[in-house]
Amino acid sequence: MRELGQFTDDELFSQAYDWRRRALHGENEARGMAHALETEIRRRVGNPKTSFAALDTRPLAARFRHPWWRFW
Repeated sequence: MRELGQFTDDELFSQAYDWRRRALHGENEARGMAHALETEIRRRVGNPKTSFAALDTRPLAARFRHPWWRFW
């Protein structure tokens, strides 16, 4: 992969989205790469209007371990 400074803003957003999606699907190394790309976005843009910080990075199994409703 190229250095983060060599990406255009559009490429950087696209790569960050792809790596975050891979991380949310449980790929081991994807979380670190997504974090590095999102850090570069914040460095360049400031506070982007995308909601990277609001993404839940836990694996799917951990998020849905308990149902949202209680069985009496």
